[in-house]
Amino acid sequence: MRERRYSSRTQATYVDWIKRFVYFHDRRDPRDMGGEEVAAFLSDLAVARGVAASTQNQARAALRFLYDEAIRRPLPHLPGIEPAKKPKRVPVVLSQREVKLLLRTLQDAPQLCAALMYGSGLRLMECVALRVKDVDFDRREIVVRKGKGGKDRRVPLAESCVWPLRKQLKRAWEVHRADLRNGVDGAELDASLMRKLPNACREWLWQRVFPAGRTYVDASSGSRRRHHMHATVVQRAFVAAVRRTKIAKRATCHTLRHSFATHLLESGADIRTVQELLGHSDVRMTMIYTHVLNRGGLGVRSPADSL
Repeated sequence: MRERRYSSRTQATYVDWIKRFVYFHDRRDPRDMGGEEVAAFLSDLAVARGVAASTQNQARAALRFLYDEAIRRPLPHLPGIEPAKKPKRVPVVLSQREVKLLLRTLQDAPQLCAALMYGSGLRLMECVALRVKDVDFDRREIVVRKGKGGKDRRVPLAESCVWPLRKQLKRAWEVHRADLRNGVDGAELDASLMRKLPNACREWLWQRVFPAGRTYVDASSGSRRRHHMHATVVQRAFVAAVRRTKIAKRATCHTLRHSFATHLLESGADIRTVQELLGHSDVRMTMIYTHVLNRGGLGVRSPADSL
């Protein structure tokens, strides 16, 4: 997986599914198993455990990789190994009033993260993993590095986020200065970049905008470093804010990204522009937001309004 440049999260997820597959079959060696065992495992996920179609497809992809790439014995075509069909669902979208209410309820770094996710259409991990060099105040934009699919893109920086972001960078600068005094080697970087720029990890521009509260020891180098703030910090604060505001919607952090796209389309933005800002490879992915515009079902006026 590292040879194919899979992300660390994908690697961890695939390894976890392979372990669960092995334990399901009483720790048998995968080389002694095949398509029938894979079909039985996927069937158990759907029937006995009742997992979602996307979860079953994730397990299928991990086992496909195991047999196709690692063991190099591709699985035959068997019933039960085809991708499960995911139901079509419209995304949950917050109104601007609800977004404003949530932002007023949140505090500190989670509040700024929520404002950036709504104001720039960022995914949660794209937000917490921002580096100092990726924020351009003069151009009022943020550069997203290695987004979903390994793609970079530019997104707007909302004017309302400028001052809070400057304050957050000041706090991050103080953390960075303390780390330098205490022998912390700064933020983690790719191994290839570390070979080219050995001291880059200690430079200010490579530090995280949202540094973690504590440091860790890098297992590969033995250096003490500081990672970015964990995503669960924002997730827990956001869920608590939804409960406090009594918003009767199943809202998550990703709902802010859905709301960003929908509100842009409602304001007259071109769908191709929204596609670029979201980083979608296909405009059909962006088209889903045309079904939730604030114009009634499918953009028609209810006859009950004429009574």
